[in-house]
Amino acid sequence: MTKYSSIIIAVLTVCGLIGCDGQKNKGGASQQKASVFAAHQPGDPLPKECSVPLGRGLHMEFVLIPAGEFTMGSQTGGADEKPAHKVSIAKPFYLGKCEVTQKQWQTLMNQNLSRYEGTNNPVEHISWKECHKFLEALVEKWPANRFRLPSEAEWEYACRAGSTTAYCCGDDDSALNQYAWYEANSEYRTHPVGTKKANAWGLFDMHGNVLEWCADMYEGNYEGAPTDGSARTTVKDKDPNCVLRGGAYDGSAKKLRSSYRAWGYPILQDKAIGFRVALDAP
Repeated sequence: MTKYSSIIIAVLTVCGLIGCDGQKNKGGASQQKASVFAAHQPGDPLPKECSVPLGRGLHMEFVLIPAGEFTMGSQTGGADEKPAHKVSIAKPFYLGKCEVTQKQWQTLMNQNLSRYEGTNNPVEHISWKECHKFLEALVEKWPANRFRLPSEAEWEYACRAGSTTAYCCGDDDSALNQYAWYEANSEYRTHPVGTKKANAWGLFDMHGNVLEWCADMYEGNYEGAPTDGSARTTVKDKDPNCVLRGGAYDGSAKKLRSSYRAWGYPILQDKAIGFRVALDAP
């Protein structure tokens, strides 16, 4: 092989990887980069946590939620928490370690509508529909991954983190101060995420701080609800509300229970409403 042949082969190799116009080949390295799990191979154990770059040096942290079964709802709660029923989460998934922060929102959306300003405070005053715009922006950065709102069943399963009590920390609300910002300690405003204790699966602020949108349409009870962990998308109401979970900084302890349900129109914006992101496992 001549010296010039070696040079030609080297040039062709580089062009094959990044394209002769200086852009990465869509079928090459960029395709791998487009997946959060580019390094994951079939058969490899799933990482217990993963980090998703958002740009400007900012990341969103996710925790692996294992597959399993739990009892959703409560026979002693409100009418819309009944009947308590078994739900099977067939596949593991990832859930945001914290609620989406104002800094994360602003990095992708270039604006911040929150009423209680703070870069690490949860973003709020965000409608269900606006959440999906944020999710679309995430997919633009990482098109090989599916970012979404958690289903109501996935949310409760993750909140309980293996517990069967009213809260992740037991039936007594005396320990709630260690895990949640709510009316007893919040001074009626949001607080930076992750400053209270995490539940057994490493998730912060599942109780309190802000209510969190779920993927489901709201129905007044669990009759006919999915039992496979999927979102309820078909309801009787022709103009349905969407499900909210977790309670907020202005809520009583009763409204922070793992099974407590709230709802709002998809266009509702409120200073006590935010969200967290779910990510499908590879």
